[in-house]
Amino acid sequence: MPLPKLPRRLGSTLAEDDYRDAALTPPDTQQKKDAPAKQPSGKQPPQSPAAHTKQAKQPSGGTTTASAKKTAAASKAPAAKRAKKLPPAQRKLFILDTNVLLHDSTAIFKFQEHDVFLPMVVLEELDHQKKGLSEVARNARQVSRFLDGLAASSANLSGGVPLDATGSTEALGTLYFQTQSLEADLPFELPMGKADNIILDVVHAVHHDQTKRTVVLISKDINMRLKARALGLNAEDYLNDHVIDDSDLLYDGVMLLPENFWSRHGKDIESWQQSGTTYYRIRGPLCKDFMVNQFVYSEGDMPLYAQVRESSGKTAVLATLRDYSHGRNNVWGITARNREQNFALNLLMNHECDFVSLLGQAGTGKTLLALASGLTQTLETKRYNEIIITRATVSVGDDIGYLPGTEEEKMLPWMGALEDNLEVLHLGMGKRAASALSPEEHTSREASMEVIRSRIQIKSMSFMRGRTFMNKFLIIDEAQNLTPKQMKTLITRAGPGTKIVCLGNIAQIDTPYLTEGSSGLTYVVDRFKGWPHAGHVTLKRGERSRLADYASDAL
Repeated sequence: MPLPKLPRRLGSTLAEDDYRDAALTPPDTQQKKDAPAKQPSGKQPPQSPAAHTKQAKQPSGGTTTASAKKTAAASKAPAAKRAKKLPPAQRKLFILDTNVLLHDSTAIFKFQEHDVFLPMVVLEELDHQKKGLSEVARNARQVSRFLDGLAASSANLSGGVPLDATGSTEALGTLYFQTQSLEADLPFELPMGKADNIILDVVHAVHHDQTKRTVVLISKDINMRLKARALGLNAEDYLNDHVIDDSDLLYDGVMLLPENFWSRHGKDIESWQQSGTTYYRIRGPLCKDFMVNQFVYSEGDMPLYAQVRESSGKTAVLATLRDYSHGRNNVWGITARNREQNFALNLLMNHECDFVSLLGQAGTGKTLLALASGLTQTLETKRYNEIIITRATVSVGDDIGYLPGTEEEKMLPWMGALEDNLEVLHLGMGKRAASALSPEEHTSREASMEVIRSRIQIKSMSFMRGRTFMNKFLIIDEAQNLTPKQMKTLITRAGPGTKIVCLGNIAQIDTPYLTEGSSGLTYVVDRFKGWPHAGHVTLKRGERSRLADYASDAL
């Protein structure tokens, strides 16, 4: 019996590049795809002054409340019906810090029916940041273009500019520029000449001038928010780019089946075999919670380790897995040491899975599994012609400065994990030490290592724009330090026959202004879940050593 067709209900995919300096179009279409945190409506509870705080996601299988149902129903309605223009007195006024605009160039369009205020010093700081090729410089230039387009649509800036003047359908508020000097009477004197303190003066002045409106400072700077709250001002983080409120709600790709699973889902079960894989078509209430390519397992009298291949209503198709914990199924000499590693290898070795993301703490085997599967499919099965490895170059300590040499030589100091894992893969765990080998064996091992290195390319993310990778096995290491836009830039480089593997640990984010909820790794895990050609597994058990495992828990 042939395998039924895969479902048409696909997960969200990433679109084309965001960084088009020549573009000047309101980001409404992009916002619907890239802004998981929905913007405020005019019916927010009065005790929540930050209009852009998003609803927390319900965990899978949890009870859905009436308010959550209303929110879900509202999210299906057209944006024009959800956001309505409010009278000026009912609108909240959000004053944006410069770092918000540098972090998200479309931030001014993401407050729906509420108003936005830009102090003059923010425009001055944007001007200082516009030069260069970095993401911050590109965002500064893009914000300037948006502001120029809005300003050109109004003859009088002192009265404000409608945010929908250039075609935006969701930004229904008004953009105000600071057009005159504002007098602030702060409780204590702050050192002048610093941009943060000037912005605080403006917020304080606007707060006392607009007594009938809620004035909120939006900043990515923690100390800036602390100082504002110390002055009695409302201040909040920019949360529109947050994918989730709590990292515990992040999709982990694995589901433990309840003990009564077979008693509730074993009736009218269908089974068949195809290409050495056994498939089960089951029916029951839990099927609606399954995601395509999610791993399900149960242990006990009737153990099951399977992957969801199809999910539609109360019907699902499960496929048994290949046991990579057995020596005969080793991948470049590596076998799975725990359940999650076995799940990960099933994804990495599946040629139908174009995108794989692996999360886990240090020592769980993310890089080792990715390299082993990449070498096997590049050198043995010839599915890919090259392995490309890249990562975010963020230092743990002080920066070592500029490095001489070629692109690959400059990246080598960041690729210590690659060298460590190549040594394990080359020598093999449990084999004789190199000192015990004969000269002939030494020569053959060195030659084989040169062959391996010739098929591995180390690339810098700085030169990825405009490239297209065809038939490559692309590994993105330390992906938790990438922004969603950087992640989109890398993933959209994939051409035909390319597989992308993202590795990272969201508990070790070293990039300023990124959190577990706004990391690019969290973003792609959430957006790719349920797509038939993508999979995700969170590795939970460390396999490095007992010392490393104890240090992870005790330190």
